[in-house]
Amino acid sequence: MAVSAAAVKELRDKTGIGMMDCKKALIASDGDMDKAVEILRKKGMAAADKRAGRAAGEGFVGSYIHSNGKIGVIVELNCETDFVARNEEFRTLARDLAMQIAATNPLAVSPEDLPAELVEKERAIYADQVKDKPENIVQRIVDGKIQKYYEESCLLEQDFVKDPDVKVGTLVKELAGKIGEKITVGRFARFAVGEKS
Repeated sequence: MAVSAAAVKELRDKTGIGMMDCKKALIASDGDMDKAVEILRKKGMAAADKRAGRAAGEGFVGSYIHSNGKIGVIVELNCETDFVARNEEFRTLARDLAMQIAATNPLAVSPEDLPAELVEKERAIYADQVKDKPENIVQRIVDGKIQKYYEESCLLEQDFVKDPDVKVGTLVKELAGKIGEKITVGRFARFAVGEKS
């Protein structure tokens, strides 16, 4: 199937992906723009997974101060090159992550960053809550509750406040796929007036 240059340009403008990749995606989707976007997203996320072992020694510190001046956040977003660290989309993501942290107050970047004793304590609480259930379903219930705990407590597992249909981790992976570099959230700090650390 032949695709028009106008369609390729439209897809490129929409996604920021290279012209040849856009053309291939449009051919694979028989000219369907939405399917082509989905193909590019999947390809970008697969490429981001391949880059997981690379070092991300550059980056940008994003910040957010709530309008009432009572909550402030700084977040370190890392990438591989200084070129990407200066990219406006990358910096926008850092600011969006800072706003996310202000709104949701996560405990850690990812489940792996949570202290093991904290997770075990939560697991014991959940097990105690369902101890009267049949033994064969207790573990599934506890595992489900732990997953929900991760979704509330870990930044990358949370629904993005600007678009609840997207996880924060997916947002980071999508930008990594689009830009072509490993992107990671390094660390963050959230300050609220009157809260003790």
